[in-house]
Amino acid sequence: MFRVIPAVDLKDGKVVRLRQGKEKEITFSAEDPVGVATNWINRGARVLHVIDLDGAFQGKLKHEGIILKIISLGVEVQVGGGIRDLKVAERLLELGATRVILGTLAVEKVEEVRNFANRWKGKVMIAVDVKGGKVVVKGWKEKTSLKPEDFIKLYEDLDVSFLYTNVDVEGLVSGIDREVMGFLRRLNRPFYVAGGISSLDDISFVKKLGARGVVLGSALYTGKIKLEEALKFES
Repeated sequence: MFRVIPAVDLKDGKVVRLRQGKEKEITFSAEDPVGVATNWINRGARVLHVIDLDGAFQGKLKHEGIILKIISLGVEVQVGGGIRDLKVAERLLELGATRVILGTLAVEKVEEVRNFANRWKGKVMIAVDVKGGKVVVKGWKEKTSLKPEDFIKLYEDLDVSFLYTNVDVEGLVSGIDREVMGFLRRLNRPFYVAGGISSLDDISFVKKLGARGVVLGSALYTGKIKLEEALKFES
């Protein structure tokens, strides 16, 4: 099963796209997040990727009301951004989120997140956000000493999925960096890829890599990729 997943990134109550995740570098903005989500669903999306950017930058979920409205639309929704408290993660799952995405928390509180993942099997997605070859946290602002391969090993024995994002190419619509992604082939858990995907050829590459799906953001919002064309890769 392979899925093409539109991103709905929330900031100040709007849907935005950021260049390389930088808070001030907005490349796209739309007023109605639920309307945007509905549009992608009407055009065939079966999964949405909803990120609370304000939450990621400030460390606390800011758009829960909007997120719950999007969840109520009836498709799979994976939610992330600022989930630094497992009680918040649990509440989102209880309210219908398909998966919660944990990044900073997964780096800082490994045992707690492992225990949570054991209780919510298949519902936890570990964010592997990579910049300059190292895992980054706190809205991609802080670089850790962890290589992505070593970070993944902390959770690979659990029933979790992984979301690999190459921050170096995120939001640039310039294509993916294929050279750095080879290690993903060796994963024995479901993984998804985000960051820089800007052509149907990129999607094809990620599918052949063995991913369960791709997250599409700026390429969709700029029209560089048409969702209907991308959905043909679904299986």
